[in-house]
Amino acid sequence: METITSTMVPSNPITDFLPLQGTDYVEFYVGNAKQAAHFYKTAFGFQSLAYAGPETGVKDRASYAVRQNKLTFVFTTALRTDNPIADHVYKHGDGVKVLALRVEDAADAWKQTTARGGKSYLEPQQFTDEYGAVVMSGIHTYGDTVHLFIERKNYTGAFLPGYRKWNSHYNPSETGLLYVDHCVGNVGWNQMNPWVKFYEEVMGFKNILSFDDNDISTEYSALMSKVMSNGNGFVKFPINEPAEGKKKSQVEEYLDFYNGEGCQHVALATNDIVKTVTDLQNRGVEFLKVPTTYYDDLLDRVGHIDEDLNPLRELGILVDRDDEGYLLQIFTKPVEDRPTLFFEIIQRKGAKSFGKGNFKALFEAIEREQESRGNL
Repeated sequence: METITSTMVPSNPITDFLPLQGTDYVEFYVGNAKQAAHFYKTAFGFQSLAYAGPETGVKDRASYAVRQNKLTFVFTTALRTDNPIADHVYKHGDGVKVLALRVEDAADAWKQTTARGGKSYLEPQQFTDEYGAVVMSGIHTYGDTVHLFIERKNYTGAFLPGYRKWNSHYNPSETGLLYVDHCVGNVGWNQMNPWVKFYEEVMGFKNILSFDDNDISTEYSALMSKVMSNGNGFVKFPINEPAEGKKKSQVEEYLDFYNGEGCQHVALATNDIVKTVTDLQNRGVEFLKVPTTYYDDLLDRVGHIDEDLNPLRELGILVDRDDEGYLLQIFTKPVEDRPTLFFEIIQRKGAKSFGKGNFKALFEAIEREQESRGNL
């Protein structure tokens, strides 16, 4: 497989049949939404936003929305068995169900994507309350994950109709997380290219970067990845598939424990990664660590950076450079008991890439965790 590296070139907006304004929210189906929301407030610095449940007329579920800057997470749990939400959690554990994308026209987004072969999840539907109207529609993507298209230009409420403002006395200070930088999907053997084709044909995305098993490999395991981006670059979805290796790769481990394809990690942007990671670590978030030897020749590899090397070394923050600048990144350990979902914290100093120079060090760190679980 040929490795292709290219810079992101926005498509002509006139030809962009699915103009996206960014990620509206990420919804997780979980076993206990109240506790999950509390964890993300405490550990990640989110603030209470909105609640939906029996008290708001929603009888089959409870949902808690939390927000930090332009980053919105929703945690939803089933209130009874024999429910698609309960079935999802039973099969996958806690995980991402919805990657919601903000659009100007949700009905047109559904029409454009389904006409190009997208499988409908939700036909365009208008939801209203005293604060106005939100139009929603949606299509299926890999595994049980879905994309919802959210049109909220005529809505002034806290979050969505059916939710009420969640007033909480407990709102820890934020940690500097700003917005979703990208969301990574893990798909099965030989499924990367079919899903690349889906994003190209159904959603009008472009393949802006590709990595093969020569780029992303260690002595034991490998994977392949292609990065898909919409026309304006606001939404990016890297897609990973396993590659042959001596032992089980992180993608295979994910697929085994998630029982199928799904969202592997969500990358969260910050403008001060040292401050953010220090704060997250002090709140109990656990991060992967690379050997301190990674930093011995770091400046020789990446050139001048504005940051002091010592805090980066102490925290385990990785650095990589491309033609447009550099980036700093670090990855949490899985945030579930199953080795599935985790988060990336990323600060971009001009770079548009995804840390290719860090892959080997990162994967060796992941393999050490896999080995400790007996899954390598």
